[in-house]
Amino acid sequence: MASLNLRSFAADTLALVIFFTIVSGLNERFIAGMSWQEVSVSRAIGAPLMVLTARPYGYWRDWFLKATSPRSPGATLAMDSIALLAFQVPIYVLIIFASGARGLGIVTGALGFAALMLVLGRPYGLWLEFVRGRFGLTGPGQKPMSLGG
Repeated sequence: MASLNLRSFAADTLALVIFFTIVSGLNERFIAGMSWQEVSVSRAIGAPLMVLTARPYGYWRDWFLKATSPRSPGATLAMDSIALLAFQVPIYVLIIFASGARGLGIVTGALGFAALMLVLGRPYGLWLEFVRGRFGLTGPGQKPMSLGG
């Protein structure tokens, strides 16, 4: 069981760090208008937070998909997007605030990031499942990755 937990932590963390370092950095630079220096600070702050939140997000996503039971590709897309939006946007706002964004920069950054979460929810869900598969963890919401189970 310890090996499974370690693989789950490693897979979820690797998936989140790679995906969101790229996406967040691009959003900060080109949507929020942050300088490259501010983006660097933000990503330096964001990386440890991603390590701390990746596995809880994996649990959250698996629970959310199980609880909502999407039965069609469109419903799965929507639920993946809502799960990502609800979990990541509040964390992202704290990161860009801590890195120097203020006022309108926070608002536009958060709105841009929220829009990205809606668009990228399913691609990230697929990426997460792909990375989990590389660690021998297959399928969304599988028992070892679900809350309570």
